[in-house]
Amino acid sequence: MKTAYSVANLPRRFVRVAGVPEPRTSGGAFANKVRPMADPEFLLNYLPILIFIGLAAVLGLAFLLLPMVLAPSDPDPEKVSTYECGFEAFDDSRMKFDVQFYIVAILFIIVDLDVAFLFPWAVALFNPELGMDRDFQIFAFWSMFVFLAVFFIGFYYEWKKGALEWR
Repeated sequence: MKTAYSVANLPRRFVRVAGVPEPRTSGGAFANKVRPMADPEFLLNYLPILIFIGLAAVLGLAFLLLPMVLAPSDPDPEKVSTYECGFEAFDDSRMKFDVQFYIVAILFIIVDLDVAFLFPWAVALFNPELGMDRDFQIFAFWSMFVFLAVFFIGFYYEWKKGALEWR
């Protein structure tokens, strides 16, 4: 037998949160009374979270404000001078960077993500304790095969374009 879901069957706090008026009951402790939106015992469940947020806010502010109060402030001309890897700046800081740096960084991220996908896949696919059926294993194998094929096609394209050779 199906249960009919209506406002009268919902707990009162869900009815209040949804914005639907509470059903009036005939008798009982809550008859014709407005129940508070949250019971104190319900709010006590959130007390550890509030303590954690408060502690994080206090520590964060303390770590930001204490160095301003406690740290010595006697700047030396050598200390506030421009510093680039141990030598004086010889050019404008807004000079052009070779795009090769960005290409190498992006390729590293792509290879890193590929390995990040490949390792859990290999562990989970061939683990007999997980109880995967044979059809799912075959599907997962060919899905990863397509993923690796797209990866290696892109890698081959980058190689032929000369993106991997340092100029």
